Amino acid sequence: MRFKELDFRPTPLGILSLRCRRPPDQHQDIYEIKLNDDFLMSSQFTYAEIALARLGLAALYGAGLDVVVGGLGLGHTAAAVLEDLRVRSLRVVEALPDVIGWHKAGLLPLGAGLIADPRCELVHGDFFAFCAAPDQRFASGMQSEKAHAILVDIDHSPSRLLHPSHAPFYEPDGLRGVLGHLYPGGIFALWSDDPPDPGFVATLTMIFADVETHVVRFDSLHGDHEVSNTIYVARRSSELT
Repeated sequence: MRFKELDFRPTPLGILSLRCRRPPDQHQDIYEIKLNDDFLMSSQFTYAEIALARLGLAALYGAGLDVVVGGLGLGHTAAAVLEDLRVRSLRVVEALPDVIGWHKAGLLPLGAGLIADPRCELVHGDFFAFCAAPDQRFASGMQSEKAHAILVDIDHSPSRLLHPSHAPFYEPDGLRGVLGHLYPGGIFALWSDDPPDPGFVATLTMIFADVETHVVRFDSLHGDHEVSNTIYVARRSSELT
């Protein structure tokens, strides 16, 4: 197996590494991001990251969509957003500048396309802090602090967090912060590595007008069993409240 570590550095969340490998039975490289001993993302499994974008945007009508993605990673959610020609602008908020640097340096396959698309801006910042500040714009170039869709892929799930400081985001007050950044009728969508969580669904239902859960399934690493992730899709009321 060919293996190469492309970058390795300490961050406030732990040791972050980017590596590339090619198993003997594969015809293309597999890119992986690890935080300490946890695998955050792999280009071998992108179905759910792409589904996050497609399911979130499918719930919206009309054109001229302004979209915010929380978490850049390998860029598959962002790239899937840009495939939708209704999208006017995309702001991708990433807490770790090293991840943005990998894309800008061409270390990741999707980086060049993201950088070249004039609709897309990669923003270094704390997504959770942005959401908690109702008047805060996700990027300086935004004409409004509002978005038509906010798509999030940061933690493993609402209960399995990369850092304890993220916990308030998944509580009612944190989700009200998301609500404040959405236009009426806007969509909040969240990726989770776990099955649908009834408790979290109940919390979403307290805040949003409509809530759906989508279980997306794909083959395991060895193709011998099925793996599933969850996409939560919640809509803000269309009423001006």
